[in-house]
Amino acid sequence: MARFEDQLAAVEAKGSDAQGNDNNDAKGITRRGFLIGTMAGSAMMAFGVSGVASAASGSSASESLAAGRYEPTIWYAIAPDGTVTVHITKAEMGQHVATSLARLVAEELEADWSSIEVVYVDSDPKWGYMVTGGSWSVHHSYLPLSRAGAAGRIALIEAGAKLLGVDPADCRARQGQVISGDTSIGYGEIVSQAGLERTFSEEELKQISLKPASERRVLGTKGGALDVPAKVNGEAIYGIDVTVDKMLYARPVMPPTRFGSKPTSVDDSAAKQVEGYRQTIELDDPSGVCQGWLAVIADSYSSAMRATDALKVEWQRGDSYDISEADIQEQGHALVKAPSRDNGSLFVDIGEVASGLEDASQVVESTYTTSSVLHFQLEPVNATVVEEDGHWHVHCGNQQQSLAVPMLAKALEVDASKITLHQYYLGGGFGRRLYGDYTIPAALAAKALGRPVKMLFTRPDDTRLDCVRSPSVQRLRSGLDGNGKVVASEHAAAAGWPSAAMAPAFLAETVENGGKVDSFAISGADHWYDVGAQRVWAQQNHTAHEVFVPGYLRSVGPGWTTWAVEQHIDELALAAGQDPARFRLGLLKAEGRNSGQAPHSVGGADRLKAVLERAMAKADWDSRDSLPEDVGMGVALTFGQERNMPTWVACIARVKVDRGDGSVKVERLTTVADAGTLAHPDGAMAQLEGSLLWGLSMALFEGTEYEKGKPKALNLGAYTPLRMNQVPEMDLEFVDSDAMPVGLGEPGTTVVAPAIANAIQHAVGVRLRDMPMRAEALKAAL
Repeated sequence: MARFEDQLAAVEAKGSDAQGNDNNDAKGITRRGFLIGTMAGSAMMAFGVSGVASAASGSSASESLAAGRYEPTIWYAIAPDGTVTVHITKAEMGQHVATSLARLVAEELEADWSSIEVVYVDSDPKWGYMVTGGSWSVHHSYLPLSRAGAAGRIALIEAGAKLLGVDPADCRARQGQVISGDTSIGYGEIVSQAGLERTFSEEELKQISLKPASERRVLGTKGGALDVPAKVNGEAIYGIDVTVDKMLYARPVMPPTRFGSKPTSVDDSAAKQVEGYRQTIELDDPSGVCQGWLAVIADSYSSAMRATDALKVEWQRGDSYDISEADIQEQGHALVKAPSRDNGSLFVDIGEVASGLEDASQVVESTYTTSSVLHFQLEPVNATVVEEDGHWHVHCGNQQQSLAVPMLAKALEVDASKITLHQYYLGGGFGRRLYGDYTIPAALAAKALGRPVKMLFTRPDDTRLDCVRSPSVQRLRSGLDGNGKVVASEHAAAAGWPSAAMAPAFLAETVENGGKVDSFAISGADHWYDVGAQRVWAQQNHTAHEVFVPGYLRSVGPGWTTWAVEQHIDELALAAGQDPARFRLGLLKAEGRNSGQAPHSVGGADRLKAVLERAMAKADWDSRDSLPEDVGMGVALTFGQERNMPTWVACIARVKVDRGDGSVKVERLTTVADAGTLAHPDGAMAQLEGSLLWGLSMALFEGTEYEKGKPKALNLGAYTPLRMNQVPEMDLEFVDSDAMPVGLGEPGTTVVAPAIANAIQHAVGVRLRDMPMRAEALKAAL
């Protein structure tokens, strides 16, 4: 299975975006060197043409930078006053990503942290493919940014030594200075005096040795996040805050179905009584995103809201109006019962599964489901669009600018070079803003009116447009021999495929020749347990695609695959008459495909085993059989978003079940994580805490159903996330590690639900296989 960054590099190498559109400006850093040169009195550090190619062209590093020969990004710049500005191509949505990325640069550059500033850049193609999701930001940026920092340090030491009249070998860099004995010179002074010139070829970059963990002064240390002060004092600007001159306000009028609806009559007589109302327009969308949409235009948002509510529209409904959640799940059950290549592909295929199951002494089979899950990010989606001299400026928070821009280009019928997406803070993303569909109606309204338009979605509007986490159905069958050893396992999972709907260029090659699979709809099923012969089917539920656009929601596939895998492992342990935690320890063998690979998954299953053992000790696992009545402990493991970028996590949940009403109180979560090097420990802990709590929320409370073209729950009155008084005691620990940093956005969301389900089973002997685990279902089973 190809790593995501390999897929991304392939797309970039072909000069195409995620939708397959030609975009020769979007290049990767593959086969690129590194340039350091002075421009306008400051030093610019950029990936660009290799040193060899630069020399052959007769250009200096500064000339190459000035000529724009840098791809994909100018990582950072050093000003004459010593300020180091790091350019952030990722979206800031509460995860403090800028702080982590700036720390990568500062560590190897030996910069003074107080001199660091960050800038969030726009969608100029020179920055390369822009996406924030999948827990990739720090992991994918670690080597490029660290090496960029180290290269800058080397160049500054060489230039500083020349100014000091000493040998570079006698110099060291600390706190933004080059030091030799008792003399020193600051980075700013070097930049302003030296005429700094240096190139590094790709091979030279690879040969740079990064500092050992024992010499780190920034990574792994405590410290606040750079974005917090602005968010506290109100200076932070979110997409919803944007205003421009001569701006009109718009609210979308949502059709009854996502696809195939159109208005047959519009009566705005009541809307005309609303002060500030101007008109209602029908949106003509060549991209096909806004099918049958209207937009109410007004002088203020409150006027747009009230006028929309007063509007009377009759619709011709799309066919999906008659498709319910039950219909989607019915199709899912059919797909997993008889999985085939007609609706998907094999994701894992090891050994002879059929014969293994046939010869097993005992076969354990279970089916698990999850419902549609909404994002409900705090800031509803919005966009402000301005056209100036034929160039379109789109202002919003977005997680995947390189996908949004070509979508906008298709809708506006202009070249992508005529569009710039300006980035702002996101009031929550969670994967919703990976798809920029919400920018299109604002752009179409601005085009129709010839005026800047700010379109705001109400919470119900946002919910109806939401790209939900698809409902899923999974069937697992595993065989045990006479000694309780797992000899074969088959897993079939059916759900909507987000990449197939949004970015088909990122569908991965499968183990079969010519097969395609959406790894975001099946990752997590390729687990690290030794289960003998193994087969995993990924089935695309096309019925889901008829109703909505399946989306990326924090962890995507592992949010449902781990739910099934970790419960199934418990069921196997019980069938074998073994303790569930120790049964897992026996399956975690760092051999063959489970041994791990450098640098991303060094240690393999042994590291997952280590976090489990530590969690068992912290939670006093061996006391679980002496717990009070109706109290139980359950365990689950996860490796996060991708097998090739594993974050090793063990979670033990302690729950108490109320037999009277079936309610579950989660008393304690004990979690141990090995995420390798922690760029920003405070941010890492916040990510782990937040993801665990959302995982708990989805396990017991969140989830809705599609009915008559839309979710039943349109606002937070009917969709009830975890409340503050339901937050359990949390005992969280990170393993001290200097391994490659990996992701922390997703893992916690995946591991909590199965841990709770396993704890409920231990407490009262009931196995709940449908998520969310409703109190009424548990009460009925007791």
